[in-house]
Amino acid sequence: MDSATKDEMQPSLPPGSSCPGPEWPEQERAERLARGAALKWASGIFYRPEQLARLGQYRSREVQRTCSLEARIKSVVQSYLEGVKTGVWQLAQASEAVQGAREALGQAHGLLQGAAEATQTLRPLREQVVQHKQLQVLSQLLPRLWAVPAAVAHARSLIDARQLLEAYVCLRELEQLQEETWAPLGGLELAVFEGLGPLAEALGQAVEAAAGAAGRLAREDPAQLVAAVRVAEVDAGYTASLELAPRGWRQRCLQALQEGLDRTHFGTPLLPEPGALAGWLEALRVALPAELAIAEALVAPCCPPHYKVVQLWAHTLHSGLRRCLQQLLGGPELGAADAFTLLHWALHVYLGPEMMGSLELGPEADVSQLEPLLTPENIEQLEATFVAQIQANVAQWLQKALDGEVAEWNREQEPGTDSSGFYHSPMPAIVLQILEENIRVSSLVSESLQQRVQGMALSELGTFLRSFSDALIRFSRDHARGEAMPPHYVPYLLATLNHQSALSSSVSVLQPDGAASGALAPVETALDELQRRICRLVLEALLAELQPLFAALPSRRWLSSPEMLDDVCERTARFCQDFRRVRNPAAQLLLAEAERTVVLQYLRALMQGRLVCRGADERTQAAERLQQDAAQLRELFLGLRGSRLCPLGPARGRVAGAAPGRTQLLAGGPTALALCRSPRTLQPRPSTCSCAVLLPSLGALCLTPGCPPDTGTAPRRLNCVLGEEGIK
Repeated sequence: MDSATKDEMQPSLPPGSSCPGPEWPEQERAERLARGAALKWASGIFYRPEQLARLGQYRSREVQRTCSLEARIKSVVQSYLEGVKTGVWQLAQASEAVQGAREALGQAHGLLQGAAEATQTLRPLREQVVQHKQLQVLSQLLPRLWAVPAAVAHARSLIDARQLLEAYVCLRELEQLQEETWAPLGGLELAVFEGLGPLAEALGQAVEAAAGAAGRLAREDPAQLVAAVRVAEVDAGYTASLELAPRGWRQRCLQALQEGLDRTHFGTPLLPEPGALAGWLEALRVALPAELAIAEALVAPCCPPHYKVVQLWAHTLHSGLRRCLQQLLGGPELGAADAFTLLHWALHVYLGPEMMGSLELGPEADVSQLEPLLTPENIEQLEATFVAQIQANVAQWLQKALDGEVAEWNREQEPGTDSSGFYHSPMPAIVLQILEENIRVSSLVSESLQQRVQGMALSELGTFLRSFSDALIRFSRDHARGEAMPPHYVPYLLATLNHQSALSSSVSVLQPDGAASGALAPVETALDELQRRICRLVLEALLAELQPLFAALPSRRWLSSPEMLDDVCERTARFCQDFRRVRNPAAQLLLAEAERTVVLQYLRALMQGRLVCRGADERTQAAERLQQDAAQLRELFLGLRGSRLCPLGPARGRVAGAAPGRTQLLAGGPTALALCRSPRTLQPRPSTCSCAVLLPSLGALCLTPGCPPDTGTAPRRLNCVLGEEGIK
């Protein structure tokens, strides 16, 4: 390769560059590799001098390689130049073709502008052709179009005559004629067809009206109901097959069936007047099953199976009734009778065999899975209303019974007796009957209502017992003050003790089944308190009668004669005669309490009185008098217990209510005045008068044979102190 060629192949230097450099990164990388290979080969030659002999061979080989590379580069450049030449020629050819296409498009644009101008001149002719075609169609349909108004009027007359199928056929023919004229006329609406829309709406309303009166038509004119249902079904199928806008007559028909049924039974708003609700519910109890029977027997055969008429009827009636009851409960508060009637009817009658649970109704009429007529909140509201009003009525009735009983206490006659001779009054039976009857009635509704009423009954009975006790207190106060002097004060007190016994023995009927044993505890406490109060009043009357006699103890007359204690025993026996009118165990308890009271009052009179014995003879006489009095009192009360006056058996309990510090009487026998330990000497207080009485052993005063006697035989000396507060 000559130097000129090498100069041409070397790249030109860029302006301002002092040394040649590669124009591309690949060239630079190739030069680095070549220089590195040359340096490696040269270093090997210099390290191994024997290789210098081959330097000529290497030079010739490198010359050949260089020539080969130059030849290949020349070939590549030559092919590249030929490709560039071919591309330039093709670009020239394409430019000529584009120029020809541009000229052709210009010519076509000119031709199109000329055609558009020609088309504008032909537009009136085209419009005349369209009008000619429309006139031709109108001329062919003119006889039928002239008959459209008459056909519309005829269809309306058919609708008025309730011939719905014929009216629907006429409507279809008119709509078909409208479709035949619409396409040829290019969508032009003729004024002659303006009445089709109102005609179709009138027919739809007639179908709705017939469906709304389905129950009546099924009995009187089933053909009309069948025609209405068929019109709705045929129209739904026709519009669906042609993909037209549906009129919705089927949905309107079903809705009319529901609205007509709802309007028939629940259209008139119910006024919650007293007594009106029970009659309305009774009418529904008869009407709803009859309506379902009509739907199953008459309406269902007139409708397609997919209407599910019986199920539709049952669900519609249930929904309407539920809505009506919700409106009723949202109004003024119901009375107790209406609340009870509604609860019993909704929870038991409605789903019972008399109504929706009747075996004569098919499974389609089952409404047990639907929402209940009354929500839990409604039931809670009705139960609270019923209990509140019944509580007010019960309180009023019990107060009337108590007022009637109190009015009897001032009568001139003794209390009435039953066949067994016991004092008797209908008041306890009336009270228990009132409470028990309300509990029994509430059990007909639900267990929750029964529990509410039972709690109310126990509460009202407790209130009644407290009022009864207060009335007794007023009765005794009036008697003590002399404001009212009932001739039979004690007999009526004894009669109230029988009332307490009757209530106590029968109060268990008010206890809820399965309730805790403490449910009756407040009532039992009130009964016990009433018994204690009655016993206290009776004993106060006994003390008032015996007090003048005990005031004379001890005295010379008492020491010398048993007349004073005879009077005490006589009055006590006469007072206790009426105890035979009291039932056991109250009679025995009252007699035991009377015995305790008489003995304690006797001892109190002796120990608070003053008697000076002038010698041993008088002290012995006083001791003998005490022994005789003890024997006489023992004989009195043993006689009262064993006589026919109180043949009621042993007492079975303890009379509660003794004052603190007093002897508590053990029921079952007469009072035992015995000491379990040696008696202490009672010391007199200063500034008091005392007398020394030599008494025998107190064991001699035991009225109960089983009482442990005192082992001592020596007489004891009692220091009796007469003071303002009695024995200390």
